[in-house]
Amino acid sequence: MTTPRAALVYNPIKVDLEALEAAVAAEEKAAGWAETLWLETAEDDPGQGPAKKAVEAGVDLVIAAGGDGTVRAVAEALEGTGVPLALLPSGTGNLLARNLDLTLDDVPNSLETAFRGENRAIDLGIIRIRHDDDSVTRHAYLVMAGLGLDAKMLAATDDELKAKVGWLAYVKAIATVLRDKNQLRIRYDLDGTGTRSVRAHTIMIGNCGSLPANILLLPDAAVDDGRFDIVLLRPEGFIGWVQIMTKIFWENGVLRRSTVGRRLMGLTKEVRALNYLTGSELVLRLSRPEEIELDGDPFGRAKALKTWIAPGALQVRVPASATTD
Repeated sequence: MTTPRAALVYNPIKVDLEALEAAVAAEEKAAGWAETLWLETAEDDPGQGPAKKAVEAGVDLVIAAGGDGTVRAVAEALEGTGVPLALLPSGTGNLLARNLDLTLDDVPNSLETAFRGENRAIDLGIIRIRHDDDSVTRHAYLVMAGLGLDAKMLAATDDELKAKVGWLAYVKAIATVLRDKNQLRIRYDLDGTGTRSVRAHTIMIGNCGSLPANILLLPDAAVDDGRFDIVLLRPEGFIGWVQIMTKIFWENGVLRRSTVGRRLMGLTKEVRALNYLTGSELVLRLSRPEEIELDGDPFGRAKALKTWIAPGALQVRVPASATTD
């Protein structure tokens, strides 16, 4: 029986390399693993290339140490390979780790899960984007793809300010984009049911439901149900935004978390400003190119897209006890 070996794909800007090397060396030795293969990301390669090298080297596990962009890129390269992904969360978002209820900001615990945990199969969102120059790119996403308000917000966010104050950097960006009165004009076909037209400020397609700051945007989304959940934000003036905030922060964030709260939710009415859909394949065309984001990173301007779910396409390392829940 060969000794298992891991590879660690890391963003040098996000990690304390010296401290991490010492922690990995201690854990791999205690778990009986061979010396870890270390692979660094680059500005023009956030993780796909290093992850592919790791797979070609025959490793048994790939650990992603970086922000959401690193995790997304590594997962994209691991799609369908059967090589599991372990998370070493860093950065401001940690979106997948939050949705899997993994420990944040605890390197020893994360490494223990990596080397001694078990695998959990999760879905991947796959998307083909037709950009404003008619080029087509294909990507994976783990948490959400978004058009409209959230993508414009990310495009308007100051990267230096984000590095200093984290999610507070988005406050300025939110104030900027809320002044944007333009709506998305969308034609879409969900699961081949026919083309529909809609206007919205934002459309978000989620493989998971939770965002930072304990925001539960898509309360019914599950990372392993073979479907994605979609939310359309369609506010009409100030009252519409109040309805959206009440639904997301009060109903999803507070009421849904208790039995009594869920009973109270049954008495509330659906609001026109917020519409939910679910499916496994979405074809969408926009009246004009719009900013698009995947897992919190901007991906340029899209004029059309096709997105679908690849069920169980990624193995993710979770604590051993979690698989029995």
